[in-house]
Amino acid sequence: MQQKSIIQDDFLLKTPFARRLFHTYARDLPIVDYHNHLPPEQIAGDHRFDTITQAWLAGDHYKWRAMRTLGIAEEFITGKASDRAKFHKWAETVPYTIRNPLYHWTLLELNRYFNIDTELNSDTADLVFEQTSGLLKQPSHSTLGLLHMMKVEVVCTTDDPADTLEHHKKAKEAVKGLKVLPAFRPDKAYTLNLPEYREYLKRLEIASGRAITSFPDLLAALENRIDYFHANGCRLADHGLEHMPFPGEESTDCEKTFIKIREERSVTPAEIIDFTYRVLLHLCSCYHQKGWVQQFHLGALRNNNSRLLRELGGDTGFDSIGDFSQGRALSNFLNKLEENNSLAKTILYNVNPSDNEVFATMAGNFNGGGSKGKIQWGSAWWFMDQKEGMEKQLNTLSNMGLLSCFVGMLTDSRSFLSFPRHEYFRRILCNLIGNDVAGGELPEDEAWLGKIVQDICYHNAVNYFPF
Repeated sequence: MQQKSIIQDDFLLKTPFARRLFHTYARDLPIVDYHNHLPPEQIAGDHRFDTITQAWLAGDHYKWRAMRTLGIAEEFITGKASDRAKFHKWAETVPYTIRNPLYHWTLLELNRYFNIDTELNSDTADLVFEQTSGLLKQPSHSTLGLLHMMKVEVVCTTDDPADTLEHHKKAKEAVKGLKVLPAFRPDKAYTLNLPEYREYLKRLEIASGRAITSFPDLLAALENRIDYFHANGCRLADHGLEHMPFPGEESTDCEKTFIKIREERSVTPAEIIDFTYRVLLHLCSCYHQKGWVQQFHLGALRNNNSRLLRELGGDTGFDSIGDFSQGRALSNFLNKLEENNSLAKTILYNVNPSDNEVFATMAGNFNGGGSKGKIQWGSAWWFMDQKEGMEKQLNTLSNMGLLSCFVGMLTDSRSFLSFPRHEYFRRILCNLIGNDVAGGELPEDEAWLGKIVQDICYHNAVNYFPF
């Protein structure tokens, strides 16, 4: 049965003032997506997908988790089933995702990219598969077409220091009306417990043109890559950690730790913490010198299912919220950079909502120096990237910081169809402010509140990042 989609003009907007804010001030703003995992080769090559399955389901571990929960066999998720069969299984899943953000995102994306105004379910699966897959083969729905359709001005991908950035170079020459910029993600350079760490050092040696036989060599190679990234438009770094490292009272020798790793000897937890801390401290000083923005994504407990990690690899849907202690180490790390006058603009993201107040107040400790919103508590991330999670983040930031200085939303996605998440955020933001106006907690000053909404949704990011 075909049923009309719930995605209508005033979706999520509960008051007249919220509707005016969204439709007049937020809806048509361009997008600066300063953190995502889009493949740069597909942007530079203006890739066209053969089917909606390739564009929408491949690599989307949010959808995969939902399908597994519903009992769908792995063959239809990451296995060898046909694109049509996989899409059918997703279509069967969608009605059961009610109250999960996947339900709203699915309908938004179908409507905004393909003008589909019906619910997706087993009855509509074939029609939707044919309509979307047909459009995706057209120039209007190539990767660049999809980005331009959403008025995306900037995308910052996530790139390893050993990457050549060849696709970013190609995009700079070939892509018009869109900045495709790299973001430096050096996690592999200090994650000593990775089984492939020594192999990674070889890649880094090739990329930097330097032998890495000592700890200072490693730092010099990373600095070389920072210079290379900067020359190719990079102005951001990003790091994914369970928590910020900070050494204990008895520090270890990073050179001895590095030698142990090269000789395939085991290292202690204290040695790993000290090593990570020293590498990060050096990197952050380099970012400050370059005028970059640094981002820290903290708190995820990754790769919990070891059997399926072995079978399917990482980033396949077996991560969760971690309950790590965050405040003390984060404070110590930021304070060390501040003491050395090397604290760059910083965005902090937490995935555990119980840490919201910790992160919101931590950002305020290190603001100043004439830089508006220098230290940011970032948007609701990963498992918090849903209506209630966004509302909690916006409310806590309002209570303990300045919402008006917030640099707003990002997709953190591998999908070219994920950009309506910015619209989702904008509707939630406008609805919160509209509720305050209706309740007499804010003045009904449309011009002023409209300006603040536009700043949060677009202008603050434009002014914050040195693109």
